[in-house]
Amino acid sequence: MLELKNVKKSYGAKEALKGVDLALPRGEIVGLFGENGAGKTTLMKSILRLVRFEGKITLDGESVGRKNIEKISFATSEHSFFPDLTANAHRDFYAEHFPTFHEKRFRSLMEFFALPSNKALKTFSTGQKNQFEVILALSQGADYILMDEPFAGNDVFNREDFYKVLLGLLSENEAVMLSTHLIEEVSDFIGRAVLLRDGVIIGDVQTEELDERGETLLNYVKTAYHYRADRVAKALDGMEDEA
Repeated sequence: MLELKNVKKSYGAKEALKGVDLALPRGEIVGLFGENGAGKTTLMKSILRLVRFEGKITLDGESVGRKNIEKISFATSEHSFFPDLTANAHRDFYAEHFPTFHEKRFRSLMEFFALPSNKALKTFSTGQKNQFEVILALSQGADYILMDEPFAGNDVFNREDFYKVLLGLLSENEAVMLSTHLIEEVSDFIGRAVLLRDGVIIGDVQTEELDERGETLLNYVKTAYHYRADRVAKALDGMEDEA
């Protein structure tokens, strides 16, 4: 299990995370939702030890470090690959450094996304680069797969098909945490929703529980964020008054 206890992170006077407690068991697919600046990326980077933080993050009871970091993978639209290398060169690099690398999964996902194997990554489009990030994260052989807005630049049909593929290829020992603004699109894909606001978790619910209550994920998020349905009308009225 991946556990966060009282995790805090500040950037100067800005508190990005304010004492976050969270547990992610294997086998779960979790949607991480929040407004821009809510702390989603900081939370993931804290798990990966890419930023310094206060509090405690453990993986199966041990602090995350060199001896177990390979159990966590990360897909981000910031791109973490080597741009001058080909996809096949990345495959060879990962296979050499990660003993549990999924060669068959890598090949299948490359075929699914129709990505070229022998072209340098710098020649890929933005959407293709993001797809390749996801392929590497899923093929690494990690138990916990973190994805931060991985589908930028991809059309809706590609995304829909990918969700179905992902559900089919994940094992019961793998967990996914997916940060995205595409709430309605992933509502049938995730099993749990975690909501962040101003560095604080304001919601944590199983989607099965929402189904039993007859509530949609989008409405749950809107309620948690105190969404004002009249804000658009008020803004437009204000513009008309100016005119």
